[in-house]
Amino acid sequence: MTAGAFSLATIIQGVVAIPVGRLTDRFGSRMVITLCGFLLGLSYLLMSQINSIWQLYLFYGVILGISMGGYFVSLVSTTARWFVKRRGLMTGIVVAGIGLGAIIMPPIANWLISSYDWRISYIIMGGTVLVIVVLAAQFLRRKPDLIGQTLAGQEETKEQESALETGEVPFKTAIRTRQLWMACAMFFCFGFCLFSIMVHIVPHATDLGISTANAATILSIIGISSIVGKVGMGYVIDRTGSRLGWVIGFIIMAIALFWLTVAGEAWMFYAFAIIFGFAYGGCVSAEAPLIAELFGLSSHGVLLGVGSFIFTIGAAIGPLLAGYIFDAASSYRAAFLICGIVAILGLILTAFVKPIRGNR
Repeated sequence: MTAGAFSLATIIQGVVAIPVGRLTDRFGSRMVITLCGFLLGLSYLLMSQINSIWQLYLFYGVILGISMGGYFVSLVSTTARWFVKRRGLMTGIVVAGIGLGAIIMPPIANWLISSYDWRISYIIMGGTVLVIVVLAAQFLRRKPDLIGQTLAGQEETKEQESALETGEVPFKTAIRTRQLWMACAMFFCFGFCLFSIMVHIVPHATDLGISTANAATILSIIGISSIVGKVGMGYVIDRTGSRLGWVIGFIIMAIALFWLTVAGEAWMFYAFAIIFGFAYGGCVSAEAPLIAELFGLSSHGVLLGVGSFIFTIGAAIGPLLAGYIFDAASSYRAAFLICGIVAILGLILTAFVKPIRGNR
């Protein structure tokens, strides 16, 4: 029942990403993040009062799903609007906050629950979210020219500025291009591989005799390594373009997944976590810059929202298929092999993704 609420939240998060992207394009991220912060805090406060399963599905599956659907697209799209020369690095720094939060918050939540109880913990966390997120959102600005500034790096890199101008593609045109759907297919492959691992790596490790504590450490290592990948590959993307970032990410991810099919000891899982986490972080950093390079910034939010929705479909199908394979074969080996093949497919798809020139 609780897994169903999580799945519902994931689906709604993907669906909401598209209209949120459109709202970000039109009104900027301040309004979007303020609303999302309010809904997220509200969902936590309401979770403290849960007494039945329908409340879990409403408060967590629906309200929290809607709130989380706005964060990634709105924030990284705004980052893309503010930076040209260092867009990859700045996007990497922004999305590194996801990994940092995943490292910091679980022990804090555990301490709150052990010190008080889960209901009080939800109230504390909900109130904290309301204050911090809503307050921080007030400092966000849609794009620099609205406050008399210029795109960071725009004056330094005329070639990039020219590419940006000639690459502006409206939504109605972009939605009919092969490039968008090839990029979305890449996002699907990424989501398929990422969530298959995040959902099933711990049970796979424990099935092979690795302790629960060591298995949980695998997820922590993936999170830490992803931060390095997000910032490091963001730096690389600024110098080579986002396509190379995807190429490197998919190659490393495929190597890690094939390694996982033969891993049987804790150190092998830790090595996998380092490699896979770095690849995952690199791909996340390359998402928003890729859309900007292909279609410019005029419809960046909504196009990134479409990509995020397709990513979510992959994130839903991957774990489901991996679970089905395990139930049928009592082993994850075939599932992880398929993930490796999907990563290679994502690598091949990058060859079909090239910027559109001359379209307005």
